[in-house]
Amino acid sequence: MATFTFDHIHLRSPDPEATAAFYERVFGVELRRSQQRIDFTLGGQAIFVSPITEPMTGEAPFAPYRGLEHIGLAVKDIDGVVSELKGKGVAFTMEPTTIRPGVRIAFLRAPEGVSIELLERSAA
Repeated sequence: MATFTFDHIHLRSPDPEATAAFYERVFGVELRRSQQRIDFTLGGQAIFVSPITEPMTGEAPFAPYRGLEHIGLAVKDIDGVVSELKGKGVAFTMEPTTIRPGVRIAFLRAPEGVSIELLERSAA
């Protein structure tokens, strides 16, 4: 069987600069620009932001939906992280919630309808 390793997440945006600026402001990522796109690393994962160049592009769906639904980021002290991000003007679609013992989640909305889950697992 072939070996697979994760390479990147690719976001499409009508305004790549504004989209990338959100991730820079909210998560403190370092942006790298090329002629084709803006790249950054978030949680160890490469993310590319490219412009939409096709005349007909569908709108982003609202969760929950089929297919790639959200990006998950592990955090410590989810309540403190959510408070900090709210101070930066971030909108949350789900406040910190315990979904089962030892697991708390929250969801925020990023540009272009991207849903980002914050996840805290306690040592049990």
